[in-house]
Amino acid sequence: MTAPSITLHGTPYSGHVHRVALLLRMLGLEYRFVEAPGPVRQSAAFRALNPLGQIPVLEIDGAVLADSNAILVYLAKHFDAGGTWLPETPEGAAAVQRFLSLAAGELAFGPAIARAVAQWQMAGVPAEARRVADKLLAFLEPHLAGREFLAAPHPTIADLACYSYLAHAPEGGISLDPYPALRAWLARMEALPGFFPMPRLPLPAA
Repeated sequence: MTAPSITLHGTPYSGHVHRVALLLRMLGLEYRFVEAPGPVRQSAAFRALNPLGQIPVLEIDGAVLADSNAILVYLAKHFDAGGTWLPETPEGAAAVQRFLSLAAGELAFGPAIARAVAQWQMAGVPAEARRVADKLLAFLEPHLAGREFLAAPHPTIADLACYSYLAHAPEGGISLDPYPALRAWLARMEALPGFFPMPRLPLPAA
């Protein structure tokens, strides 16, 4: 079988991009990375790929895909014949979808927004982002206390969708010290074959 031609558009510090890059690596898929900072995303050429001007965008054998969670689903369905990354059973698929929704909801509006406000002065209310983050972490800690991964006994795209912004929550002033089960899960993710870290940013002043 001929290897697919894959190009991933994004930036190194985007958790949305990192989750896609992680799955590509873990599936053993080679890809070309093209940086797409803010000015590039406003260009006509990029808007032709994604009219919303958002990253990541994945080009694969002529197809163009946008939205990180949608890309994770596509890659898992297309390249993981065993259904490990996206379980085929109704219960397994529903469990994964729950965390994809959390990644697009509480994770995005909590730890991710707090990090963007602290690092790049993005518009947002830090106190509200911290409140959302605290609520999310209070849910995840007991959930992970009795299991190794979020949605199944093995890693799935649910874990990849949630990893990057949780691992980098301290860059938004969100401490992970009170959450030992979550930190143990982060360590398990970082021990997976194919894992590579997202670049670290300085912690905000206390």
